[in-house]
Amino acid sequence: QVQLVESGGGLVQAGGSLRLSCVASGRSFVDYAVGWFRQPPGKEREFAAAISWGGSSTSYAASVVGRFTASRDDAKKTVYLQMNSLKPEDTAVYFCAATTVGMGRRPGDYDYWGQGTQVTVSS
Repeated sequence: QVQLVESGGGLVQAGGSLRLSCVASGRSFVDYAVGWFRQPPGKEREFAAAISWGGSSTSYAASVVGRFTASRDDAKKTVYLQMNSLKPEDTAVYFCAATTVGMGRRPGDYDYWGQGTQVTVSS
């Protein structure tokens, strides 16, 4: 079992930056790949980024490539999502999720989820 808690969301102007954190507790975190998903208002949850166990591989949605960067510090059991050049369309609740199987882009690929953190980008 892994428990995940996101933080770092907030209100930012377009062009600004935020760094989200996802802190894990429970069993060893090094075995887990972590995905970042987001759910815009009135829309379905969508993939944003993922990072493999060990951090050697990352994957990004086309809409965030070049602006978002996923990283991890397993000693701190923390995964980060650095978000730069934010746009109003990035407004969403952001979730982190963990899995021991692969590094998928679908919510169903992940077993454990955090409660989410709100990111609002004003124009």
